[in-house]
Amino acid sequence: MIWLNQITQGLMLGGYYAVLACGLSFMFGVMRIINLAHGSLAVLSAYMLYFLADRFEIHPLLGLLAVVPVMALLGWVLHRLVLERSARAGALVPLLSTFGLASVLDNTMFEGFGADTRSLAPYIDSLSYDSWTLPGGIIVGQLAVLTLVVAIAMLGGLQLLLTHTALGRRIRAAAHDPDTAQLVGVDARSVYAAASAIALATVAVAGGFLAMRATFDPYTGPQQLIFAFEAVIIGGTSLWGTLLGGIVLGIAQSIGAQVHPQGFLIAGHVVFLLVLLTRVYATDRFRSFVRSMRRPARKA
Repeated sequence: MIWLNQITQGLMLGGYYAVLACGLSFMFGVMRIINLAHGSLAVLSAYMLYFLADRFEIHPLLGLLAVVPVMALLGWVLHRLVLERSARAGALVPLLSTFGLASVLDNTMFEGFGADTRSLAPYIDSLSYDSWTLPGGIIVGQLAVLTLVVAIAMLGGLQLLLTHTALGRRIRAAAHDPDTAQLVGVDARSVYAAASAIALATVAVAGGFLAMRATFDPYTGPQQLIFAFEAVIIGGTSLWGTLLGGIVLGIAQSIGAQVHPQGFLIAGHVVFLLVLLTRVYATDRFRSFVRSMRRPARKA
């Protein structure tokens, strides 16, 4: 029963990781860009929600109605000013650009808000500690369940967007072959800007749940980026794969914490490395097979 409880808690934790990794997976799937400022942008949205709650007494869930559009606009601007220009210089330059952006954001937030840790838990009433008791005595937090539901809804919404809307079809076309998409009238530049806006809108939601479930400070972003990156690698770059990756990472960390006090992070990292090495090995074997098929047969 103890292990069943740990798996359940890991499932709930995986919902948060899926919310956190959603924007990172979406941006990489569309533009093949790894946004190293992803975690810092989530913390920025957490500070926005904290400001609204502390100064104007706006509930964080209602505050998302204001923060999500602001972050979406920031994503559009980020693409136009940084990502679009840096992508022209090769795959490495966007990494360096977003790494620099993360450093600027972290230090700016430190200058503006100080080093004190903050949380939105005091502003969500009893949601931060209320729970339900399942059969077998397993206790799940209401906030954790809400986070998992939001993860499924957000990933499902993005999937519906990609498959049943005109914008989604343009995004898929630009992600698959931007040059050909341009020939049939798809403006890849505008599509990528829209995709960046959508990705940062999901980052705003991730920042909200980060601040509601735990404490944060100006330098919390890099650790959140690691969790999001591991979830994406474990599950693959598909949207539902991101949910699976988050759940696997959450369960691994939960079981690791049960085995050893320091096993929470170690178990997650081990699973990530095993999946990464397996993917690299499988890719190498596939490439070797393709090369052997292309090699001309020797004449007798």
